[in-house]
Amino acid sequence: MELTSKQRAQLRGLANTLDTILQVGKDGIGENLVKQADDALEARELIKGRVLENNIEYDARTAAAELARATRSQVVQVIGSKFVLYRESRSKPKEKRIQLAAGRRGKN
Repeated sequence: MELTSKQRAQLRGLANTLDTILQVGKDGIGENLVKQADDALEARELIKGRVLENNIEYDARTAAAELARATRSQVVQVIGSKFVLYRESRSKPKEKRIQLAAGRRGKN
């Protein structure tokens, strides 16, 4: 499911208060980092990551896109060296999940 602009705005607002929990360092994006991101997304649904300056292989946009693909999540925002990813949790009870604004259906 693709996020609408309204849903992205809602998630960006929620991400403002989040701490950066994921860091792409000089080793790049490996199995361990993907596993860490996958576990964090399942537990939190919304995570903030950062590409460190010592990484010459990735910029934030590329790293976010690759991690999103690997974790089946969506890129919410990329600003400077930071990025935000979202994926709805499957293990959390429905009432504890992030409640997204209703998406708009196509015009008929």
